[in-house]
Amino acid sequence: MNINTLFSNTQFLGLSTAILGILLMSFDPIFIRYAGVGGTDTVFLFGLFTAISMPVFLAITDKRGIYRAVKQSGWPLVVASLLMLLGSSTFVVSVKHTTIANTFLILATTPVISALFSWLILREKLNKDIWMPITLLLFGVIIVAKGSLSSLNWFGDAMALLSVTSLSLLFVLLRKYQQISKIAAVGLAGMLIALTMFYYADPASYTTNTWLIMAAMGLFTAPLGRVLSMMATTYISAAEVSMTLVLEAVFATFWAYLFFQEIPSLDSIFGGMIILLSLTIYIWRSIKSQKL
Repeated sequence: MNINTLFSNTQFLGLSTAILGILLMSFDPIFIRYAGVGGTDTVFLFGLFTAISMPVFLAITDKRGIYRAVKQSGWPLVVASLLMLLGSSTFVVSVKHTTIANTFLILATTPVISALFSWLILREKLNKDIWMPITLLLFGVIIVAKGSLSSLNWFGDAMALLSVTSLSLLFVLLRKYQQISKIAAVGLAGMLIALTMFYYADPASYTTNTWLIMAAMGLFTAPLGRVLSMMATTYISAAEVSMTLVLEAVFATFWAYLFFQEIPSLDSIFGGMIILLSLTIYIWRSIKSQKL
């Protein structure tokens, strides 16, 4: 792929859209940390504002309208929403219990884990080049997790692993049932999260600051970032969009240092370098194979 192809109009627009979406989503842990409430309350607020914002985005971006989009999605929409519920909830809990770098480094493995699940569940043929990145990814994640065992961050890392498993299964489901409205699934997941956590949450105790911070995330950065990432697939391939996901770990780690002076451990840095390198090689090869 030469430089002229990379920066053709549609290619540049797609990459710019995807990177902007990733940049917005990388702020999620900053909002979560500054919310100043516990994990259950944060998950409740995240779900509540997502449930409010997604129908608006759906009405604007989907010509079918809310009713037809939900109806045509069918029962897989409910399964997709349940997987999002699990993935989003464990993501928030992970940010609360481990370093932001660890959470996003583990989440960065999503493209390769999704490909592995596609092979196991959908029996899709895997490129022989994937086995080396998978081996390196597992090695990198083990190193990252090893550092957390001594720093008591293991629970947050475990939640990140559960989150990446849920999201990877979600991508396999979306691949098999392409009629699912992704925005409707996010909105329904938000509603289910809010309903599930309402019993355990304590909204009366939230300060105005908490409401405003989570509103900024749930109504603007989080949904807009996800919509932009989905829009990018109109102009570039899914593999190319996945390549930009690697940047999310980089952005999020930088914000963690800037806002919280949170410096990753040597294990996280070393394991993270292995994860990001293996992802970059895998996704770049996927892009090249699609161009042939």
